[in-house]
Amino acid sequence: MSDQAVRFIITRQDGPDTPPYSEEFTIPYRKNMNVISALMEIQRNPVNSSGKKVAPVVWESNCLEEVCGACSMVINGKPRQACTALIDKLEQPIRVSPMSTFPVQRDLIIDRHQMFDALKRVKAWIPIDGTHDLGPGPRMPEMDRQWAYELSKCMTCGVCLEACPNVNDKSPFMGPFVISQVRLFNEHPTGKMNASERLEGLMGEGGITDCGNSQNCVQSCPKGIPLTTSIAAMNRATTIHSFKKFFGT
Repeated sequence: MSDQAVRFIITRQDGPDTPPYSEEFTIPYRKNMNVISALMEIQRNPVNSSGKKVAPVVWESNCLEEVCGACSMVINGKPRQACTALIDKLEQPIRVSPMSTFPVQRDLIIDRHQMFDALKRVKAWIPIDGTHDLGPGPRMPEMDRQWAYELSKCMTCGVCLEACPNVNDKSPFMGPFVISQVRLFNEHPTGKMNASERLEGLMGEGGITDCGNSQNCVQSCPKGIPLTTSIAAMNRATTIHSFKKFFGT
């Protein structure tokens, strides 16, 4: 393959209010290339397959080791991280487009504000302001710690939202990631103090009742987070919380 070129068909968009269009690029093959390095090659020499010089393709990336979640995009029809998408393992032409669940800013850059707004709605943090001098908190049992570590791998990449059929412009569903984060913080020894507030947020509009249990999320999550297990656990937790509220206990 060393003598071959790599073909890309990239869905581009000049701005938030402009229509998308496709543009093809051909770049020289190099061993161990990933989609990010290929996009960098196009950026260095933004000439399309017709020989026309065009504006460089823009995208987001940061860590380049599947930790930050910034380089999420749809590659050959699958939402994933571009940094771990190796050219040698992709069928050509490689089709790259922005995730359709989010508003496109330009080319492959999307606006993931809705994810961060969802985390605010369920108070996905541990409120410890002003308590720094209280010493170490309670220790977590090892089994709980292991589960918490798995749930804490979420990098707010948006892949689970792109894969979920219930996340669309006709549904207010916040997505599976936020349900898992409620579980993470509600199981924390200190976070348990605000568990009911998070459950209330999860029971509101766009919360857990809008999940259709398609289970696409757990199959697509690049970090292998047990999202469906969290959804089941939070279904139980919200049901118990509802009964307690109803009976005033």
